[in-house]
Amino acid sequence: MSIFNNKRLPEELFLIDAERIRQGWYSDKYFCNNVELLEKLAAEKYHFQGESDLKDIDCSVICTGNIEVEMQFFTRRRPFSVVAGVDEALAILKQCAGYYAENGQFVNTYDELEVEAVQDGTFVTYDGDPKQVVPVIKVRGNHRYFAKLETVMLGAIAEPTRIATNVFNTLVAARNKEVLFFPARFTPYKIQALHGYAYSLGIDAYNKKYGKKNGAFVSTDSGAAYWSGSGVGTISHSTIASFCGDTAEAMYQFARLLNPAINRIALVDFHNDCVGESKKVMKRLWDKYLELYQNGNLEEARQYKLFGVRPDTSATMRDKSIVPTGNKSLDMGVSPKLVWNIREGLDNAYLEWNVPAGYLELAKEYCKDVKIFVTGGFNVKKIREFEEQDVPVDFYGVGSSLIENSPETNNDFTADIVRIKVGNDWHNLAKIGRCACTNPELELIR
Repeated sequence: MSIFNNKRLPEELFLIDAERIRQGWYSDKYFCNNVELLEKLAAEKYHFQGESDLKDIDCSVICTGNIEVEMQFFTRRRPFSVVAGVDEALAILKQCAGYYAENGQFVNTYDELEVEAVQDGTFVTYDGDPKQVVPVIKVRGNHRYFAKLETVMLGAIAEPTRIATNVFNTLVAARNKEVLFFPARFTPYKIQALHGYAYSLGIDAYNKKYGKKNGAFVSTDSGAAYWSGSGVGTISHSTIASFCGDTAEAMYQFARLLNPAINRIALVDFHNDCVGESKKVMKRLWDKYLELYQNGNLEEARQYKLFGVRPDTSATMRDKSIVPTGNKSLDMGVSPKLVWNIREGLDNAYLEWNVPAGYLELAKEYCKDVKIFVTGGFNVKKIREFEEQDVPVDFYGVGSSLIENSPETNNDFTADIVRIKVGNDWHNLAKIGRCACTNPELELIR
């Protein structure tokens, strides 16, 4: 089920800088010049005097300063996009369409426009034919009322759509394993909430298409702001450094003192010995777990249940458990071999514990229940390679590749005037290679 239940987001969520958007502060200058020109022509009551592309239509009846147009907003990422940011673009249009009167007061003219838009999370396909684009927003009305908003509206949907689509593709590669959203450190903090929202839409789109129930996991509270959630995480390398490099002690104190609702996930690459570190952490927590379990303190014992381990080995490092082959792609960083080594070490650790009689199965289950979270340079290609080899990963933590903007992931949006109104009739008129297109997913907004 969608986090947002197909309801459009409230305008106030976006904290839109309406006054400066109205003034053109964020707009490409040529749009501001366009509006100024149209306003002056409207004041002069100028009527079109040139040679129109509409050869059989008398365009001299058009008051150019008040020309009514149909504009469509679309992207051309192939083969599809998961659209996001539409609700914010609509909020911008609603708050900022209009003009400044002679007394300096802003006159909002949104109610004079006709607007159609898809829901955030909608799939749009594109096969490369420029005359078969799929519009996600259509606006009809006096052009100068909204011409200045083109830059801002396009920007509102471009980046979120790219992220939502990247997330969807990453989930497909991960074959229904959870993908955690960890790119907060790669972008300005002010846009974490927007990025988290786009990530959640990618997850919703994947769940709906494949009938899955993947959750949304972000690393910051801000990233979950749009659905009033919170960030997830356990310890960092700096936590371990604060414990003088003792990962097991750091995790023990974490388990002892922090909210039991937080999953106990150990970061295990501090000494470049992921297998050894995983086993040390697990043994330290197991000892306390067993003590409490034996005393009947099952609720407290759960605090010391190790949920997972996370190797984050640098791509320039080779873990101690890896027998070198001379192939860096096989030896370095978080490789398939490293994950297999960790899994084997986790599963068999209890055999080294001298477990009391009657508790062997409990110890075995404790070890096998520990999940493996992998982070560090994961993208669609690397995840797909791991999945093709059935590497025993339980969760993928992915960062910069989810916000990547490359030729393959580009989701730039374009807006074009595709029709103009002459008298009471609409006529097709667009730059060469463009035309008015349809999309059955468009909903009438007003």
